[in-house]
Amino acid sequence: MSQWAKHLGATVIGTVGSDDKAALAKAHGCDHVFRYDDFAKHVRDHTGGRGVPVVYDSVGKATFENSMKCLAPRGILASFGESSGDPPPVSVRELGNMGSLFVTHPSLIHYTENREDLLETANDLFEMVGSGKIKIEINHEYPLRDTARAHRDVEARKTTGSVVLIP
Repeated sequence: MSQWAKHLGATVIGTVGSDDKAALAKAHGCDHVFRYDDFAKHVRDHTGGRGVPVVYDSVGKATFENSMKCLAPRGILASFGESSGDPPPVSVRELGNMGSLFVTHPSLIHYTENREDLLETANDLFEMVGSGKIKIEINHEYPLRDTARAHRDVEARKTTGSVVLIP
């Protein structure tokens, strides 16, 4: 995601759980990278207190509240994954008190429900990969018989990049 956003001209701020992942995030287009425990403060400091217009959060529970604190008024939080668990509930009043924020949970199925949308989305991705604007790295390969271990490693956030099961 950071590679695509960078290609579109965005200033990309990433958040990570480890120093190893910080280096990886920078290598994939992040202009700034902060650790989970203090990223909201750093984002606010970096933006002069204003916050950012959009946050894409694939982590969930561990980052959700700080992701909301990063948003500028009328900002959008797109929560699209829960690798650390489900985010806590948010009241509508709280969204208003925090700056009339918007929260969404986009699911791929709703953006590719019909064949035309699926082909358009797939072609966009293949064009970006084929042009070299996005590089896909296979960082982990598991024998098919170790599928359960592969899932545990993904869930425990021990993996980066693509994970491939080999028959």
